[in-house]
Amino acid sequence: MSEDLNSIVTAPPGGVMTDEVGVITGELELHTRLADDGTLILRIRYKGAAEWYRPEGGAYRLHDPRDHAVVHRVLADLLHRPHG
Repeated sequence: MSEDLNSIVTAPPGGVMTDEVGVITGELELHTRLADDGTLILRIRYKGAAEWYRPEGGAYRLHDPRDHAVVHRVLADLLHRPHG
């Protein structure tokens, strides 16, 4: 399994939709982990909170583990849009 990656982001206007609690807003922490089978595990939480949520969407699979860091950075950049 590859390393866990974390980034602090500020949610875009309208927030980030999660499977468990709906929309979350404000300062958030994005966490990604790449499982041995290539499944990319995404989680998000309020910065400093204990409870993690799954961003809305399907299962993701990477074909090359070296892509994990790049995909994490793209996700963080997409989510970090404090001004839209």
